[in-house]
Formats: sequence, structure tokens, C-alpha cells
Amino acid sequence: MVSTKGRYALRVMLDLAEHNSGAFIPLSEISRRQGISMKYLEIILKTLVRENLLEGRRGKGGGYRLTRPAGEYSVGEILDLTEGTMASVACLSDAAKECPREKECKTISMWKKYDAMVHDFFRNISIADLLEDKI
Repeated sequence: MVSTKGRYALRVMLDLAEHNSGAFIPLSEISRRQGISMKYLEIILKTLVRENLLEGRRGKGGGYRLTRPAGEYSVGEILDLTEGTMASVACLSDAAKECPREKECKTISMWKKYDAMVHDFFRNISIADLLEDKI
């Protein structure tokens, strides 16, 4: 299940792509348009800036803007950053220790296939695809 943080991060990226003029867009404008509190947006934007998906500038004329064209951002990339893991079962998460039952587990191949489908699905959708309704 995708959390509010992941869904809001996608909304922010779409907002910035839709209003991309090259100028920095103030946090207050994004907040107003998206109906998301500025405090919560700051948390999300901090992650996106830290990972170089966005550029942020403080002060007058400041705000946020994309660091690359909308078509170069995948939904999967954004969700990976905000969700941590999209693994369907704990044993497939990045932080999981080696499972002592993996060799005899009758369901592991199913979970791996399911996770690969979800991963590939989100990785093959760009922010530009969402803006242009190409899903």
C-alpha cells in the first residue's frame, strides 16, 4: 500500500512539472494548489531535494523546481524514495536478513514475481506520462 507521503510526493512532482517555467515555485503556491499543509510538504520536499530530484532555493524568489525534464522521472523512483520499500513481504525488503526458509519456501517465487511486476509497472511510468494521461 502506498502511503500518503508517496501519494503527495507524486502530486508535488506533477504540480512542479505542470507549472515548470524554469523558475522556482514557492512552497505556498504548491501547498495552496494541492491542498497539502506546508509543514507536511516541507518534509516531502526535503527528501526530494536531498536525492536531487528537485532543486530548492531559500529566500525571495525561492522555492522548488525540477532538476530534469518530467519524462526522466519515473513513478517508481519517487515511490522508492518516499516509501522506503515497496516489497510485498518482509523477506524481500532491502533491509531483510537472509531467510532460513527461502530454499524450501513454496511461495517465494510468487512473491518475487509479484514484486517484479509492481516494480516494473511503476518504473515504466514517467511524470510526463501522468501529465499527458498516457497510462
